[in-house]
This record gives sequence, C-alpha cells and structure tokens, in this order.
Amino acid sequence: MKSKILCCIVTMIVALCVAAPANAADVAQGKCVSYDKDKGVLVIEEFNTKFSKENKFGEPTGKQSTFNTKEALVGITPTPGDIIRLAYDGKSADKKTFRVMNVTKQDLMKK
Repeated sequence: MKSKILCCIVTMIVALCVAAPANAADVAQGKCVSYDKDKGVLVIEEFNTKFSKENKFGEPTGKQSTFNTKEALVGITPTPGDIIRLAYDGKSADKKTFRVMNVTKQDLMKK
C-alpha cells in the first residue's frame, strides 16, 4: 500500500516537473503601432521595465517588434496608440502569440 502511494507521488512530481517548462511564455508590453486582424500581424513599440509616474507602463525603447496573432486569444481589439501586453513563444521565428491584452481599454473599462 505504501509503495503505491509513493509511486503515485513520484509520478505526480515528475509530471509537474516535465509539464511546467512547456507552458512558459515570454511577455512583451508596448504601444500598438499597427494591427492587421486579417493577416494576424501586430506591431508594437516595446517598453522597458523602468516605471515612473510619467511612464506607468515603462519607458518606450524605440524598438519595434512584429508578432503573429493568427491563433491568439485577443481581448479588446488593439488600435494604434493603445498599450498592449502579450504572451508569445520567444523560440518561434515569427513570435507566435498566445494572448493579446489591451491594457489601455481595460483600464478605461474599470472607471
């Protein structure tokens, strides 16, 4: 009986250790430059993590990045100028995106 319990515990630990790294995603945040829903392409100007009262979402870096959003879950549709946060696969060449969150319009909805 004890060996069955021990075997189950070891199996669960191994399963969690193997599954956890597979679900990790990179995160980017920045200002939407353009979004083409039909082509599934989102371009943002990335922000860094230096937060201040003037830049509560981070400072603009000037670096533009393009993301593949064909299969992504997109919340409120981004428009140029909106602050966007997204989770993507940093290992894929086209930066396949899993989720796109429109931070600007979500904040407006809270008010």
